[in-house]
Amino acid sequence: MNDRQSISERRHTLPRSERLRSLGAVRRLFTEGQGGFVYPFRYMYYVTRPEVPETASPSEEGLPGEGRGAEPCLAGDIEVLFSVPKKFHKRANRRNLLKRRTREAYRLNRDALRDALRDRGVEVDVALVYSVKECQSYKNIEHAVQRILERIRTHL
Repeated sequence: MNDRQSISERRHTLPRSERLRSLGAVRRLFTEGQGGFVYPFRYMYYVTRPEVPETASPSEEGLPGEGRGAEPCLAGDIEVLFSVPKKFHKRANRRNLLKRRTREAYRLNRDALRDALRDRGVEVDVALVYSVKECQSYKNIEHAVQRILERIRTHL
């Protein structure tokens, strides 16, 4: 594998640091966030400005449960959560298929949103909840994810 391929592959991965996994952040997203519906997804997003401490004392660093995780936050960060409720899709293989399609569509279309966030110096948490009973094709899911990311970018 040459260097150009490895750089391209790294840019289009979805690392753990981009997944929304903090319980406090998820609660904040669903209680204080904005959202909408683009068939077949209900989406929520919460925009924050990163706080840069002027001088952090050693006792303040590393407090558990604070911030967005162990990684340092930078402007332009996106953390995303994917959900397919069991209420609509009883079989795990169907839920996994829909989450895989959604993650792939997000992963390939997030760059425009990330650039807009960096320009404005903000961070965003996003939740994509698949909210219909029918199983949509990848093409439909990708189109919906593109529209959602565009709406979030225009509302910044």
